Amino acid sequence: MSVRTRARAHLNAVDLRVSRGGRPVLSGVDLTVSAGDRLGVVGENGRGKTTLLQVLAGTLVPDEGAVHRAGTLGVADQEIPAGGTAGELIDVELARVRAVLRAFDAAAAALAEGRPGAEESYAEALAGATAIDAWGADRRVEVSLTALGAVTDRARPLADLSVGQRYRVRLACLLGARHDLLLLDEPTNHLDAGGLDHLTARLREHPGAVVLVSHDRALLADVATAILDLDPSADGRPRLYGGGYAAYREGRDAERARWETAYRDQEDRRRRLEGDLAAARDRLVTGWRPDKGTGKHTRATRAPALVRAVRRRREDLAAHRVDVPEPPLRFAMPPLDAPPGAVLLQADDVMLPGRMPAPRSVLLRGGDRLVVTGPNGAGKSSLLALLAGAVPPDAGTVRVGRGTRVRLLAQESAPPEPGTAFEAHAAAVGRLVAAGDLAEAEAGGLGGLGLLPPEALHRPVGELSIGQRRRLDLAVLLAARPQVLLLDEPTNHLSPALVDELTEALDATGAAVVLATHDRRLLRDTAGWPRLTL
Repeated sequence: MSVRTRARAHLNAVDLRVSRGGRPVLSGVDLTVSAGDRLGVVGENGRGKTTLLQVLAGTLVPDEGAVHRAGTLGVADQEIPAGGTAGELIDVELARVRAVLRAFDAAAAALAEGRPGAEESYAEALAGATAIDAWGADRRVEVSLTALGAVTDRARPLADLSVGQRYRVRLACLLGARHDLLLLDEPTNHLDAGGLDHLTARLREHPGAVVLVSHDRALLADVATAILDLDPSADGRPRLYGGGYAAYREGRDAERARWETAYRDQEDRRRRLEGDLAAARDRLVTGWRPDKGTGKHTRATRAPALVRAVRRRREDLAAHRVDVPEPPLRFAMPPLDAPPGAVLLQADDVMLPGRMPAPRSVLLRGGDRLVVTGPNGAGKSSLLALLAGAVPPDAGTVRVGRGTRVRLLAQESAPPEPGTAFEAHAAAVGRLVAAGDLAEAEAGGLGGLGLLPPEALHRPVGELSIGQRRRLDLAVLLAARPQVLLLDEPTNHLSPALVDELTEALDATGAAVVLATHDRRLLRDTAGWPRLTL
């Protein structure tokens, strides 16, 4: 890539602020990316990640702040085009390349004709075409179409393709076009393992700048050179961490610890001051009522000092401000105990023709771990549904130990029912207690899990974000205190921080755990667990 082209790839944003319906969506965002930079953007659902990309792309004007871009721009958002053909979409994304090649052809013709100044024009056109390898653009697109599992027939109408296919076609175009700036919103959606590997390799070698919104921790770890965290911080501003994903995790954990310590110290100080004020008030009350035989003179001399003490303690308390906001929640896994070595669940040669045609057997004891892997359509979800008793096998048997509680976290949340998150959780606990599956003493509250913030507990379930509904699903599952946890793509829609905490908790629990996942980072973190490949 030439020095001129490298200098052109630049993106700068200063103090971006966006509000919707009076609610801040983005506040105080500053970032700079240049050629060779790959910025990962993380945060819970609803923190403004997609909004940030829209602002950076110029499709949304911020309420405050400014964005400066230099260079060509390629954007893969979550709106999938459906008009035209695959070939027409490729031509749109390669329009810059086509223009560069036309300019080169015109310069070459002028040089051949010996026109004045043709040598300089030709050299400039050649440098421009070489900088982006314009002659290889169509080949790069074809390679990416194949690697991502997208259709290669350019005559295919986009409307005839699935959402996933259309997304993969557009992503292949962007990877082949070599834009100076790439803005990608959850680019790992709709990709299999081969597609993920190809995307990772292409982004790592991309000569321009990349801004990447993703929940995929493996992609962030393999690609990002810096991380912008939009989740709340102690001062309310986003945090930018250099050094890639590993440095982000280390910095995030250290900052969280400092934040929690500062908040705890201020809260402890406030409680001590409240105690001092309460004690001073008690002394004032008892001072006005001395023991029998004490004269009026004693009461008169003691009263002013006691009043001054109360006033001083009240002033101390008023002067003490807890100016550190409450830190984010931490996930607290309830104890899930199962007798070590006791057989909890056994499936022998189970089959579901059309979904899981080959017989499979699973034996789970207390504390066992199992990861179920395989391509899409191999039957991972079907196997977990069989183990959970959600569907009966067409062949084979599933036996559950007496009194063993088995629970399944499905891939996606069920349609929301009326009521708040708190009511949904309480109703689930009530059903368990009424059925005799859970003793009242075992039932824990929703707030103690650290999954939903207080303001979300009393919000209607239908108004929760996708990530918050996923957290509620996990809370309802844990309410049953299962001895067997069956988790189907448990990291879907969850923030990287929560997934890290959940992974640590799963590794330590006494229950048997079965994971079905494509999450490459989760697969790495559970590399020591036994595998069942379908």
